[in-house]
This record gives sequence, C-alpha cells and structure tokens, in this order.
Amino acid sequence: MQLTPEEARRTAADAWIWGCPVLDNYRTMYAQAIDAHDPRYVGGFGRFRHYSEPFTPADTDVATPNNDTPYSVAWLDLRAEPYVISVPALDRYYVLPLHDLDTAYVGYIGARATGPAAGDHLVVGPGWNGTAPEGIASVLRADTFLVGILGRTYLAGPEDVPALRAIQERYALRPLSTYTDTAAPHPVDEPVWPVWREEDLGTVEFFTLLDFLLQFFPVLDEERGVRDRLAALGVSGTGAFEPAALSPELRAAVEQGIADGRARLEKAVAAATVSTDLFGTRAELGDDYIGRAVAADIGLYGLPTAEAWYGGWSADDRGEHPPNGHDHDHVAHFPPGQLPPARFFWSVTLYGLPDRLLVANAIDRYAIGDRTPGLVYDDDGGLTLHVRKDRPADPKEAANWLPAPDGPFSLVVRLYGPDPSVLDGSWRLPPLAVAD
Repeated sequence: MQLTPEEARRTAADAWIWGCPVLDNYRTMYAQAIDAHDPRYVGGFGRFRHYSEPFTPADTDVATPNNDTPYSVAWLDLRAEPYVISVPALDRYYVLPLHDLDTAYVGYIGARATGPAAGDHLVVGPGWNGTAPEGIASVLRADTFLVGILGRTYLAGPEDVPALRAIQERYALRPLSTYTDTAAPHPVDEPVWPVWREEDLGTVEFFTLLDFLLQFFPVLDEERGVRDRLAALGVSGTGAFEPAALSPELRAAVEQGIADGRARLEKAVAAATVSTDLFGTRAELGDDYIGRAVAADIGLYGLPTAEAWYGGWSADDRGEHPPNGHDHDHVAHFPPGQLPPARFFWSVTLYGLPDRLLVANAIDRYAIGDRTPGLVYDDDGGLTLHVRKDRPADPKEAANWLPAPDGPFSLVVRLYGPDPSVLDGSWRLPPLAVAD
C-alpha cells in the first residue's frame, strides 16, 4: 500500500530522527574503519588504535578534548564470527564501552562494570547461538553486526604516558577462531561502502544510506513498528531504496518530513542541559528516539551517568554568559563534605570559546582535580579553586589555580564513578563566583 503524502511526511520525520544516530555513527566509522586515506583511520575492522599523548592547545581536531582518559578506538564486524576482547589486570580506572550501530550501548568492560581483574570477554552478533569457550569472563550480545568501541584509560599526567601506552598495548582483539585455535569460518563479502557525504543528512539521500546500513541491523521486536513504517517508505535494509523512484509528490513530502525532523531535533538539543539518561543500553534508553538523537548530536559516544557524570559552568554567579577572564577573576568553592563525590576521580577542564579548545598558559595546566599534585585544601576540609588569567600571589591560591584566558571560557566538570547523590540531584555544583 502506497503512502499518502501526509503519511510519507510524518514517517520521514520520525524515521529521520530514529536514523540520525545510525548516520552519525557511520560518519565516524567511515573515517576510522573504512577510509584508509583519512588521518583518523585505525587500520580497518578488528584492531585498536590508541591515543596516549595528552591533548595540548596545539591539538585542534577535537572540541572539548578530554585529558583524563585518552582513547582506544576499534570497530568490529561480527558477521563472520564473534570477537574476544582481552584486558590485563589494572589498578587504574578504565572502560571499554561497546555500542551498536545506532549508538545504544551493548555493554561495558572496565573498572566499574567488570572489575580490576584480567579477563577475556566475548562479543557476539545477532543470532549467534554458540557456546562460549571455557575461560570467558563475560558475553556481550550486540543487536547489530557492526560494533564500535571508544575506550578510555586513566592518565595521571604527561609523565604517565609510558605506563599508559604499555597498558593500552595489552588490550587485545581476536576473532573467536583465533582465540580457540580452530579453523576460521568462510569470510563474508566486503560491502561496497557508500562514501560519507555530510550533505546527505539533509536530503532524501539520507534514506539511501540508512537503507544500506540497515542490512547490518536486524529488526528488533521492540522496534518493529518503526521499522515497518520505514519499510512502507521503501527503506527495508535491502540497499535498494532509490529516491528517483519516488513520485514528485512523495519526494516533496519526504523532504518536508526531513525538515520537520531536523526542526524537532534542533529544539530538543536546545532544551538539553544535562547528560542524565541520554546515554545507556537499549534497555535503559527504551523508545526515546529523540533522546538518542540528541545524545548523538551533542555528545556522540558519551558515557552513561553510572560510568561518568558531566556538568560544569557556562555562566558565573552574576549571570555573565559565558564567564570572561578579561573582566573578572573567579572562584569555585566546595564546602567541607561537598567535594565532588566520585568513586574513581573528578576533574575540571577549562576551554576557550568559541572554539572549545584548551588554552595555552604559563604553567601548562588545562585541568584541575583531585589528582592534581600539590592541591591545597581549606583548613575546614573544603576546597577552593581559583580560575583567573593571572597567577595568584598567595602560594596556596596558586596551587589551586586553573589559568583562564583573556576572554570568554567555559568549564566542564567530569566525575568518574559518580556517587548516587550526584545522580539523584542531592549533590550540586557550587556556583562559579566572581572574586573581585
């Protein structure tokens, strides 16, 4: 049954929102696992690329870079067989989160989820019904055949880089047949991967690319409704969707639906103020497709709040938005008993605006937190951070100094392993106060 233009417009709007995380994910996967000419290329599927050096102001490829936990990137194609991820015993924070094609998390390997012990973890694709071999610590079951990993491992500082690199090199990826020393299955055909084109996000070609990618994403029972609506539009995962086959009326309706979907997403992104509930497993996210699209738009591959909490200051206590190092000195005072409650560690990182990059300063300090050497606590056990462009004259204040630019900036607070008081809102960040 052919859709009416009105039905096609509504379907296109809803389907565009549902499919946005899939295409956002493909944008990254194409650069990292498919396009060998891209500087971000990791070497294809089934191998890690590690980033061990901390970011500096000279690094401009990534906005709001994170120096707490450098990345380990990998992509898996599970069509032929499962993969085994092996990790060493670690006495530091780390997490290897695995996400499906639509960015919902499959599961986590790491200090919080699986503990500090060494282990071999099996990652299986849709429909796999084999038996995990002896010695496997956990089984992670993906809903899509293509899976991404954006791992993080704690870095204490520049002097810790050799130790971090040694740990990262012990993260191992092996096909199951290699792990068990058995014959490998027959290899699967290599797809003709569509070239990523940013402009396709806003045109009917969006659905051409989505149709191609859905061949790696079997229909889930809980998503049968949205997938049936997509199929009625001609997007069924066969790779045969052809915009030219649409009548002029239907094509115009689909284009209007895409515009509707984009407007809805822009409105939802503008209203999003915290990361709570934006990231998680499929069971945790449910059918909140607009929330999943918001998460992919503002923080692709962000960690769930059980793993990490993100907050910060984009204005000071006088309402100046954003705060400006040229106009004022600032302090953030944590009263005794109200320091950021984190199981692992916390940090505050400063970014210059509008580019959201690290800012060069005289002491090469871009973040401050509970791991900062020489941090001085108040006599009553509280903590006062000094955010200003000039070094404080008082040595105690200088120890807690986070250099600010001579211009606008923002501050991002990250808590790894946040306490329940953070998640339920009973603990709150203090204001960023003007000090002069």
